[in-house]
Amino acid sequence: MVRNARPARARVPLKIGADARGAAGTSAAQVLAPVTEVPDDLVELGYIGDAYGIRGWIKVQPHGGDGGGLLSADSWYLQRPGDSTYTKAKVLQSRGHSGTVVAQLRGSDSRTAAEALKGLQVWVPRSAFPTADEDEFYWVDLIGAQVTNLQDESLGTVVGLLDNGVHTVLRVAYEVPAADGKPAKTAERLIPFVGQYVQTVDTEAGRIVADWGLDY
Repeated sequence: MVRNARPARARVPLKIGADARGAAGTSAAQVLAPVTEVPDDLVELGYIGDAYGIRGWIKVQPHGGDGGGLLSADSWYLQRPGDSTYTKAKVLQSRGHSGTVVAQLRGSDSRTAAEALKGLQVWVPRSAFPTADEDEFYWVDLIGAQVTNLQDESLGTVVGLLDNGVHTVLRVAYEVPAADGKPAKTAERLIPFVGQYVQTVDTEAGRIVADWGLDY
């Protein structure tokens, strides 16, 4: 099983976002703490989709996988989409729930407080992820990997992953050269991330070998 994570972005100092304050007075402010430094290995793992119940719990929609990084971290870094600032929240309890992660954050003691957090992106340091088994890989470690086939032909670069409910699929981008008066363009190959097709994965070298043809 491939666990989910997204590539980290540039880091900036944290502070409470104005949107969060305005959502429900001080409800969000009592949950979100400003900090002066952020880890340089933050990874975006999902977003807060809704409140969960009436006691201040939230429901996080992971970007894919089982949310293992969310469940292992005792604090989350939060960000409004389009905002350049971050905040931090202490995770008191968390668990998986029907493909999502539900959690109680310190200071969130009512549904109103939880609803004020809707839409926030959730980030976790890569160093806080649990150790993956030998045949498991985090998505963040696959992004940017160069993919070649058994003939050592380049298939492209991993730019994302999809979860179709059955297995994970690699989105591999490659360049199509100009021909017949048509300009060059970028296209994608979708390669199932299963043992039948993916032969080797070397995350340290950033290389994946797949049994896949150039014309597939």
